[in-house]
Amino acid sequence: MGKCKRQDVRPERRRFAKSVAAALISAPLLTTHRGEAQAKQAATAQSAPSTAAKASALVKAYAEVARARFGQQLTSEEMDRLKRELDGYARSSERLRAFKLKNSDEPDFIFRA
Repeated sequence: MGKCKRQDVRPERRRFAKSVAAALISAPLLTTHRGEAQAKQAATAQSAPSTAAKASALVKAYAEVARARFGQQLTSEEMDRLKRELDGYARSSERLRAFKLKNSDEPDFIFRA
């Protein structure tokens, strides 16, 4: 009782060999993909100031709405934290909008009625 079987603790040899082979095969692909991603980031970084200005204006507007509605209950530290969180949400939504889908892109699952 209470003794662990040795095979429960260690991965199976076949599974380990498959994971090593997959890592070796995917390593060159990963470096190629990173290079492409860095090139795309550099291109979008040039257009970032305009989206940052939009995001900051949006954050200011949302912060003013929150101040008007909940200003009596919020301290200045909470308001600053709220502005930072809203800024993060605005930046995330801009990144999602920047990702363009092709017409051939399909959902990850099948809808059934």
